[in-house]
Amino acid sequence: MARPIWTGTLSFGLLNVPVSLMSGERKVDLHFRMLDSRDRKPIRFERVNADTGEEVPWKDIVKAYEYDKGSYVVLEEDDIRSAAPESHETVEVETFVDATQIDPRYYEKPYLLVPGKKAEKGYVLLRETLRSTGKVGIARVVVRTREYLCAVMPNDDALALMILRYPQELVEPDDYKLPSGKLADYRITSKETAMAEQLIESMAGDWDPSQYHDEFRERLQQVLNKRIKSKGGTTKVEDEPAPREDASTNVVDFMALLQKSLDANKRTPAEKAAERKAPAKKTAAKKAPAKKAPAKKAAKKTAARRKAG
Repeated sequence: MARPIWTGTLSFGLLNVPVSLMSGERKVDLHFRMLDSRDRKPIRFERVNADTGEEVPWKDIVKAYEYDKGSYVVLEEDDIRSAAPESHETVEVETFVDATQIDPRYYEKPYLLVPGKKAEKGYVLLRETLRSTGKVGIARVVVRTREYLCAVMPNDDALALMILRYPQELVEPDDYKLPSGKLADYRITSKETAMAEQLIESMAGDWDPSQYHDEFRERLQQVLNKRIKSKGGTTKVEDEPAPREDASTNVVDFMALLQKSLDANKRTPAEKAAERKAPAKKTAAKKAPAKKAPAKKAAKKTAARRKAG
């Protein structure tokens, strides 16, 4: 069973709910090791002094900030702890805001708050009140030695804690050259707009995360399994790429593309996913059998050759 990251309280107003902070994500990435290509032995990365080349033990390693090229100021663990607030075991809600007001770009990492023993009443009270009002709690939490801004929100039977990014961590859209103005400025017609809306409506559905999988990871796992079965063989596993239409031209017939999309969009997401996974069928071209000359025609040619002889 997973262990809590920390145990403390969820505080809003004068109410305090004992909770445990649990991870809300599961890492499923495939991890690779670097090997020496000559003997397939693992590569070891050592902590060495840049001047002497000697290995440095962990006990002699300190953290430092490079404030100028080649100039460092060393920070002790006490310095880092002193910068963190005193409250290490409290998710302290400072305000409640409408959930729709938070830009999705601010959400960074999910956690789950699990109520402590005999703390269910306060937990359920906050969860259902947030749900009925459409609000989320904006709070601060210290995980290990760093303080984070976070949002507390209902998620089915759980209270989810979402770590939020600070504004300075986001790139403003204005930093890039983006198209602005009216539709008419880009010669987008009312027919194109109507057909685009029709296409979106035809593709609309309910959000079902179970329909989506990390297909790249699954295919890579299949390649690894084949390599493992071949006992470390280096046979190249190839997949035929799916044919793609050339969309490199800037001259695009939007009406034709929209109509084509509408005509083709008659399958469910599950059917489309199954079609992508199905192997492409190969049809070998059959050679037509050579035509045999008629018997009479062949006999005439033989007789003519004899007469000439």
